[in-house]
Amino acid sequence: MRDVLALSVAAGFVGLSFGAIAIASGLPGWAVIAMSAIVFAGGSQFMAVSMLVAGNPVAAVLGGLLLNARHFPFGMAVADVLGARWRNRLVGSHILIDESVAFALAQPDARLRRQAYWMTGFALFVCWNIGTVAGLLLGNAVGDPAAIGLDAAFPAGLLALILPGLREPAARRVAVIGALVAVLATPLLPAGLPVLLSLVGLVAAGVGRPGQAGQEGPSGGVDRAEATA
Repeated sequence: MRDVLALSVAAGFVGLSFGAIAIASGLPGWAVIAMSAIVFAGGSQFMAVSMLVAGNPVAAVLGGLLLNARHFPFGMAVADVLGARWRNRLVGSHILIDESVAFALAQPDARLRRQAYWMTGFALFVCWNIGTVAGLLLGNAVGDPAAIGLDAAFPAGLLALILPGLREPAARRVAVIGALVAVLATPLLPAGLPVLLSLVGLVAAGVGRPGQAGQEGPSGGVDRAEATA
């Protein structure tokens, strides 16, 4: 519970950053709130804002689908946690995010997995949406989120999340190559596309080690390089 609450507070601050940036970019407040409530996927929401501002709504939709494609195997991994009732699966699929899956799969038995999944998902959903509304209000008051550093909250949060995974050489290859590709492509491509192009860094996960990038490591879990990417 302590870890879930700490993560939820952090998610609230990132949601605040999203709300402030989205409203400052010219999106209507109702659309920003609806996106956080219906989509509920931080990375995809930030990317969608940049794509919409650039006048490319098709890329926003396709990019969101690509970034959230990982939810398909996540759903299979936690299917037993949600049970057989379709209502549980319908609601549970909406709060299926990286954190709720990770907390659930870390538990030793089925009862604790269910508790961890629902607690994490709902706590993050509530804090994310509260943060979004707070960001809208703050963005309207401040005008320019960059003036108080809100534009840096999201990348700083992501950096903090991936730092532990960068201990492994394969993960560092993915991160460095992906970052270089994104930086080099930024002057040449519309906003949002350099981030998608940086996914080529995943190819580096399988370079320099035996087997394929998607194989399981000695611990039996998915290789951390792919998770970090």
